[in-house]
Parts: sequence; structure tokens; C-alpha cells
Amino acid sequence: MAEILVLYYSASGSVRALAQAIARGVESVDGMRARVRTVPKVSSVVDTLAPAVPAEGAPYVEARDLAECAGVALGSPTRFGNMAAPLKYFIDGLGPEWARGTLAGKPAAVFSSTATMHGGQEATLLSMMMPLLHHGMLIVGIPYTEPELNSTRSGGTPYGATHVSGTANDRPVSDEETKLAFALGKRLATVARKLAT
Repeated sequence: MAEILVLYYSASGSVRALAQAIARGVESVDGMRARVRTVPKVSSVVDTLAPAVPAEGAPYVEARDLAECAGVALGSPTRFGNMAAPLKYFIDGLGPEWARGTLAGKPAAVFSSTATMHGGQEATLLSMMMPLLHHGMLIVGIPYTEPELNSTRSGGTPYGATHVSGTANDRPVSDEETKLAFALGKRLATVARKLAT
């Protein structure tokens, strides 16, 4: 069974909720499974090390996860139109995988969450695509044949799945946002399965 790596960083749970919907979409495709992983926080405080295994949620990503996956869904909250530092830090350390071509030819998708409607979702998605393109990955988005993309009043773009959480993080992922994340996971897995045959 082929696996799609659903790799994310989530500060308040919104991106994790999108990752779970994407994983369900991946697993709706015959012969495909989701491998959900996260990255540790980055801190300038180095008095104590973060635990090697998170206390809850997805395990931390390892290099073998990248080598063993058939595709990648990459998610992050928005930080001024860019991905969050923990995910960027992880990606910046992928020089050896880039040199080996570990991800070349594999499909990839991106997803994000912002506090406000115009908080930089699309800029963040595009900034997350750049390193994936440098790795030789094939970007998969959400087509307008998905009806929720035409009707959403919150998150969701053709560039990837998104969520608007509210400035107090008081808006749960909506039905439309969940359906679009599921559709993105399903599309990514379908493309990965086709590329493998």
C-alpha cells in the first residue's frame, strides 16, 4: 500500500484539523494510506530540549518518511504571508534529500489556515510550493469542479485547502473547508496512484 505523507505544523489546531481531513481524503482512494507527521517547535530558548516524541498528536517527521512516501501534503499556519518557522526550519534542512532527488517526480499539495479572510492564505500556499518545486515535485491543487470552491464563504482556494479560524481562533473548520481538504487529499492520492502505475 502506497502512502502519502501529510506533514504539517499547527499552533492552535486548525491546520491539524485540515491535515486530518486531507488524510481521510487520501485514504478514500483504494490502495492509498496517509502517514500523518508534524515538526517540532523552533525556539531560541535552548536550556531544555524538546522531547524526541511529541506528547500528543502526530509523530515528528523523519527523513525516511520523505523517501518512503508516494506524495506529500504540506500544511502550515500563515505567518505574514509565509509558512510558520518550524515548518520552514525543517524544509531548510532538506539539502541532502534535494541532492538525492528523494522527492523528484512525486506529487505535492499545500494547505494553510489564517485568522482573517485576507490574512495571506494564498501567499502562504504559493510560498510553500516554491521549495517543493525546487525538489522537483508536481503540484496538485483543487479544481473548480469541486462545488464547494465556488460556494465557500471562508477558506478554500484552487492553490490548496485553507481555513479561516477567526482572530480569537473561535471558528472551527467549516463543512465546506473540510470537504475541500478531503477533496485535495483524494486528488493528491489519485494522482500519486496514477504516477505509480
